[in-house]
Amino acid sequence: MQASVILLTVALASCGISSSSQPTTDSNSNTMTTTAPETAAAGTVYDYTVKTIDGKDLKLSQFAGKKLLIVNVASECGYTPQYKELEELHKNHGDKVTVLGFPANNFGGQEPGTNEEIATFCEKNFGVTFPLFEKVSVKGDDTAPLFQFLADKTKNGAISDAPTWNFCKYLVDEQGHVIGFYPSKVKPMSDELVSAILK
Repeated sequence: MQASVILLTVALASCGISSSSQPTTDSNSNTMTTTAPETAAAGTVYDYTVKTIDGKDLKLSQFAGKKLLIVNVASECGYTPQYKELEELHKNHGDKVTVLGFPANNFGGQEPGTNEEIATFCEKNFGVTFPLFEKVSVKGDDTAPLFQFLADKTKNGAISDAPTWNFCKYLVDEQGHVIGFYPSKVKPMSDELVSAILK
């Protein structure tokens, strides 16, 4: 019986068939193949709770069913006038997308104000009515958890783009999955962004 098992193992080996369950390499393509299951599905923004600009906890899951446009904003930036188009987007397409503004002071010290000062500035100068949140960090060692998620493909399953300046934009679908990144230069009411929102 033992001899039969040995002979069978030798026969399998001679045919290039392994009796182990280890991953194997295709000698023609040098690619590793395995029967292991896929890793767990990517997370969603609904896994996160953030603080509104007046300090209240808010679960992003409350926005389920609509797209989200998450933007790192600043009050003293050359792109600050985009607040006007973000508000226009909010008013014109609020049935399809919710704009979420996260003030950040990571680029050139262009958001020095307190949360209260930021809220007053946005309302007074641009009539902002879309949700604003507490000032956060969007890069570096103290990056807020939400922005760590948004910039890491291993977490969000889609992109690995961190903000490169103020007014970078992340588009999130109706199920909370990240589906796009738009740099500062892409205006909120551009055809490129609006068409992606209205899909």
